[in-house]
Amino acid sequence: MRWFSVACAMLWFGVAGAPAQDQALLTYSQYNALYTRTLQLMDSTMSAVPGLARAAAPVMENARQAVANLKIAPTQPYSPMHLEIMRNVRAYLALADALPKPFPFPAEAKRQFAELREAVERAETSFAAMLEAKETQLRSPDRDNLHRYAEANARLGPPAAGKPRVVFLGDSITDGWRLNEYFPDRDFVNRGISGQITSQMLGRMKADVIDLKPEVMVLLGGTNDLARQIPVEAVTGNISLIADLCAQHKIKLILASVLPVSDYHKDVNPAFEISKRRPPAQIEAINSWARAYAAQHGITYLDYAAAMKDERGMMKADLADDGLHPNAAGYRAMAPLVQDAIHELTKPAATPAKKKRCPF
Repeated sequence: MRWFSVACAMLWFGVAGAPAQDQALLTYSQYNALYTRTLQLMDSTMSAVPGLARAAAPVMENARQAVANLKIAPTQPYSPMHLEIMRNVRAYLALADALPKPFPFPAEAKRQFAELREAVERAETSFAAMLEAKETQLRSPDRDNLHRYAEANARLGPPAAGKPRVVFLGDSITDGWRLNEYFPDRDFVNRGISGQITSQMLGRMKADVIDLKPEVMVLLGGTNDLARQIPVEAVTGNISLIADLCAQHKIKLILASVLPVSDYHKDVNPAFEISKRRPPAQIEAINSWARAYAAQHGITYLDYAAAMKDERGMMKADLADDGLHPNAAGYRAMAPLVQDAIHELTKPAATPAKKKRCPF
């Protein structure tokens, strides 16, 4: 176990000997290693103090559950779960300190308790850095990440005659779609940004959509809103405002359904139990609203969900390796659906047949 302790210590205090304060905020993989080791140390030290296993069982279980819950959303720094973990580890250490210890106390147990204290202190340092980073983000002058595509927008130029421009606005599902490979020789512009919610997409409408003068926009968003527990009504409100901007600027809108999710791959990674943070009932609530809204306002509704979910209402297992983001098979399922919707909106209007003149 000594090699594991050394490896973890190097991970906690930075790569290649960098001081901890130089990179106080841990990455997800570093948090995962730290908390995994923390649980191992709690397991190991329980037997060293008589009565600790019984007294600390509740806090140990709380810590385990908090670590498992944190893995559901690996890309999002969810502060309450980190706080829950640290509180329970501190409670465990307090119980260990309060109980009488055998004499002489084993040297290995002393070392493990010391390592456990260092681990929780490292987590607390990162937690403080996380709060500071979140505060900075809230004060950021570029909350919607307009900088991401500013240079690309400046280089894009106006749409070419006879080649309809289509902007795809969305989150990571759009961001990860290599449009040029699925739709070669088309003026399809990808303006997806991973992790974004619909209010941020609304904030990017002018710079990343309207100013590009597209004929059509494909909107796919809402899944991250649900993961952040944003109410369905707020999501639909943002979508309706985006639709209003499209109508005002004569941009044809294709309103795509939120994609289904699944838990089929959670045995590969606990983080792939997606439905806990993106409940299928809430996905269906947004999609039902979008379907009705599109029909009421003459907007094209693109029902990805119907084509991608199985008989249980979950994302088909072979279309997303993590239960959330489409893989190559998932994008291949989506491509003809959006292609058909775009074709219907951009095909030339039929020329009315000329009436034959009566010879008399």
